[in-house]
Amino acid sequence: MAHPLLQLTADLIDMPSVSFEEAAIADWFEAELGKIPGLEVTRVGDNVVARTNLGRKFRLALGGHLDTVPVNDNATARIEGQVLHGLGASDMKGGLAVMLELARTVTEPAVDVTYVFYAREEVAAEHNGLRELFAKVPDLLAADVAILGEPTDAVVEAGCQGTMRAKITLRGARAHTARPWMGRNAIHRLGALLATLDDLPFREPVIDGCTFREALQAVFVGGGVAGNVVPDEATVTVNHRFAPDRTPAEAEEYVRSVVAPFMEEGDTFELTDMSPPAKPDLRHPLMASFLGRNNVMVRAKLGWTDVAFFAEQGIPAVNFGPGDPTLAHTQQEHLNEVPLIVAYTALQDLLTTGV
Repeated sequence: MAHPLLQLTADLIDMPSVSFEEAAIADWFEAELGKIPGLEVTRVGDNVVARTNLGRKFRLALGGHLDTVPVNDNATARIEGQVLHGLGASDMKGGLAVMLELARTVTEPAVDVTYVFYAREEVAAEHNGLRELFAKVPDLLAADVAILGEPTDAVVEAGCQGTMRAKITLRGARAHTARPWMGRNAIHRLGALLATLDDLPFREPVIDGCTFREALQAVFVGGGVAGNVVPDEATVTVNHRFAPDRTPAEAEEYVRSVVAPFMEEGDTFELTDMSPPAKPDLRHPLMASFLGRNNVMVRAKLGWTDVAFFAEQGIPAVNFGPGDPTLAHTQQEHLNEVPLIVAYTALQDLLTTGV
């Protein structure tokens, strides 16, 4: 028989919640949280916030996104022994199950708790439900410390890298492919830039004991007019993951310096997306106690997560949840019950003991 937490996660997987289609699961969470005594439940769009108001010294925010990436022949939950398969098993229906079970079972916590279940994390940051909440009801999200249940295999991932995207357009001149010397091939121009990106060294700065690894990758390429025309335009979109010792402006300056040798008059560089990083911050007494009592391993978060939204508000935040992050968004996504139980037990200790 499956562990109750694993079964709860399976039930959540069977509630479809692809990005922009979270209304039904938000309805369900709103109803379930409304049954719990002592919780003040607020609905904002497809986001649900539930708060205790016990007058405790510290307030902890526990957050998780309701949405998943699109289905890839893995929509239905399947439990095999101690392993749960299905869309969102790792990212992050397991984390949602932990949060809901904590709300149900720890009704007199040693800290005040804000549970945040929000929409549209798996799409562009402009649509993010947590950003919507900070814009519309920031007081509801006020906290001393925040923990997001992103998949980390029950390891604390501190801070996060920033992420930016830029579109570079290189120009050429059209000509017939039978007489290419009469034009200039923009796609061929792009080749030299792509080769440089492929060989680019990466930085590994260490910040507060956490080692980050930066990356700059081409993620989209476009160009071409017809099968017999030398192309006069080619584009590449690059994605830069940068460590939190750089500001967004410094990250943009770095990317511009990499592509500058390949750009000429008429070429363009367009910044299309930017999300700031968050520095590791484990100094708050709540976080220090959580780490010390549970002997939790700490490492850097190499991706971007919503901890950055909390960091922008001066709220120390980390990622801590069940699930293997390398399985997120894959068809083989699955969740072992061991990190699910470990994550629940550690957070239960934090809620019941506090500092």
